[in-house]
Amino acid sequence: MPVPELDLRRIKKWCKQETSPLHADQLRVEADVTSTAVTIVETRPPWDDPTSEWTRDPVARLRYTATTGEWSLYWRDRHLRFHRCDQVPPTRQLQVLLDVVAESGDPIFWG
Repeated sequence: MPVPELDLRRIKKWCKQETSPLHADQLRVEADVTSTAVTIVETRPPWDDPTSEWTRDPVARLRYTATTGEWSLYWRDRHLRFHRCDQVPPTRQLQVLLDVVAESGDPIFWG
């Protein structure tokens, strides 16, 4: 079962809220979606070639488990591998995980 559409809309709205309109030409927060996960990415324009694509730096991953209806939060290490975040258990309340990413103050997400 794919990511629920309502949750996907909630994540995309959250990403838009995390993107400052004043700096959207320099930094955006976006969501890359697969069938069972959404990766929150920080995007920036190329510094040397304006015709190049924006760089995409994964910040966190939200993984959906259809059998339980729960979301789990993952952080990315320096080797670009994701690990489950131990500070918050899987939950049906997606907003709890989005709040952890936005407000935890943990540099594990935003460096």
